[in-house]
Amino acid sequence: MKRKIAGLLSACTILTFGAGSALADYDLRILHTNDVHDRVESVTKYNNSCSAEDETEGKCFGGYARLATAIRDNRAMGGNILVVDAGDQFQGSLYYSTYKGSHLADLMNLVDYDAMAVGNHEFDDGPDVLANFIRASTTPILSANIQASVDNLNQLIKPETIVTVGGERIGVVGLTTPETADISSAGPNIVFNDLATSLQDSVNRLQAQGINKIVALSHSGSYADFDIAGKVSGVDVIVGGHDHLLFSNTVEKASHPYPVVKKDLNGNPVLIVQAYAYTRYLGNLAVTFDDDGVAKAWSGEPITLDASIKPAEDVLAKIAEVSGAVDAVRTVEVGSFTTAADGSRESCRAMECAMGSLIADAMLWKAGEGYQIAIQNGGGIRASIDEGTVTMGEVLTVLPFQNALATFKLTGADVVASLEHGVSMVSEGKGQFPQVSGLKFDLDLNAPVGSRISNVMVDEGGTFVPIDPAKTYGVVSNDFMRNGGDGYALFRDNATDVYDFGPNLEQAVAEYIGMNSPMTPATHDRIMMK
Repeated sequence: MKRKIAGLLSACTILTFGAGSALADYDLRILHTNDVHDRVESVTKYNNSCSAEDETEGKCFGGYARLATAIRDNRAMGGNILVVDAGDQFQGSLYYSTYKGSHLADLMNLVDYDAMAVGNHEFDDGPDVLANFIRASTTPILSANIQASVDNLNQLIKPETIVTVGGERIGVVGLTTPETADISSAGPNIVFNDLATSLQDSVNRLQAQGINKIVALSHSGSYADFDIAGKVSGVDVIVGGHDHLLFSNTVEKASHPYPVVKKDLNGNPVLIVQAYAYTRYLGNLAVTFDDDGVAKAWSGEPITLDASIKPAEDVLAKIAEVSGAVDAVRTVEVGSFTTAADGSRESCRAMECAMGSLIADAMLWKAGEGYQIAIQNGGGIRASIDEGTVTMGEVLTVLPFQNALATFKLTGADVVASLEHGVSMVSEGKGQFPQVSGLKFDLDLNAPVGSRISNVMVDEGGTFVPIDPAKTYGVVSNDFMRNGGDGYALFRDNATDVYDFGPNLEQAVAEYIGMNSPMTPATHDRIMMK
């Protein structure tokens, strides 16, 4: 059991390695990523793939080749380095749509990660795809709270691993959000157990082997990480992911300082970090441990992976080997925008966003006669698109999940209840937030639960009229939501006249953009914040 240290040092404590450390102290630097989302190539400020022209002009960020250089350069500086990922390598670009993770295993092997947590998107194409990825990877893939009974995942996913760095054994534990059962495609044979209990079980096993320095890779969201820290003992660092937050001491709009410091059950410090998403940053946390494995000093700041970092040639060559099939799709022009379409996570999960309204409009248009309401989950919108020519590659980056349009009938009362569910987790950045077409409503996030939604109006022949709770409406959504994804249980349980096999959503949106180009994406006062 770790002893309690008197007084916690500030998160901004300056850490000096070498002569300043006592003989028994151990210095470790943790380089970390999370929510890479298959951004194999460098990205724009909108997190779409960057063009060769923008790359030449120094406007691009991240990408696996730039990430590889940053990790290698930091390793070359010497010292004790641990390189980890907190999950969601899968899903987000045409590379994943084309190769289903096999290319990512190759790239992760080149970067030489020490461990990775299973994220919810690792289950997007079911357990078999994840199993194939793990078999191809030399990186230990971890989750202590996954209980699997299919495809040998219990043997493939390890709860924890031990990494020896500078002669010291470091315990690394993985965690996966239990929400995965609702927001991905894990299937009925995968169980997600309690996070804190599973983490403590792993810590106990590691401590029984004499390991007293333990890092958790938690794909659970910062809100869960802050809670977990106080429910366990023996964990020193939580490297987080899932909610795509930037922890920083220098970036003005950062969500939290780097690191956030909590106390465990014994009063010892737990350092919690996260580094946004999409390979835009490489987390860089330096920690000094005392002889009992308690963190006594720390410092750090995510490294911005901008044009000052030269992409690694061997990684670029590996990407080039598989880019042909991707290029054939993404370069097809589908239309044009006269202004950028905001599809950012911050907007589309909290309010009406221009990309959300455009997508919902496209859904309602494609559904055709007999359908009055379209609802798209904000979490299904993964990027913005800038002004100018719009390519199929950009549309697929915004909508990478290859969902089909789903049409059904639902009562007005169930529509309103579903909207209420959709806005219920804005403070936690959940993906269920409804982007809509054919209706509008007022939203008061400070109102009591069950009354945040009011004044719901439906477009009836060009005129908005109050929704009728007893009337049955034609609704179009995507097949993920229609089957209860993101918690839309009423879509699954109460819908009638269901058809889940319409055209793919990205194809409908591409057609709609082409038919209406040049387009000026905008919001339309469909969600009025009070």
